[in-house]
Amino acid sequence: MADEYVTQERRTSTEEPTAAQPTHTTVIHESKSSSGGSGLVIALVLLVAVVGGFYLFSQTSSSEVARDNAIADAAQDVGNAASQIGDAAESAAEGAANN
Repeated sequence: MADEYVTQERRTSTEEPTAAQPTHTTVIHESKSSSGGSGLVIALVLLVAVVGGFYLFSQTSSSEVARDNAIADAAQDVGNAASQIGDAAESAAEGAANN
């Protein structure tokens, strides 16, 4: 029987950069540009707030006008009632003086 040998040879070589070739690193930073959609949303919310504030202010003003008119009508009614009481008292005094 003959002896058989299998031989494998592995060679590793490492190359180092020479001083003539400078080494540098390039960093590429990519950022996603915004389309301005958030600005549109903020503008829409601001518009709704302004319109809502105007509506509430106009409702408050009209309710104050209605309240003022109601007070003026009530004061006029009180004045008319006082006038009627005065007329009735005058009539009663004339009736008592004539008897």
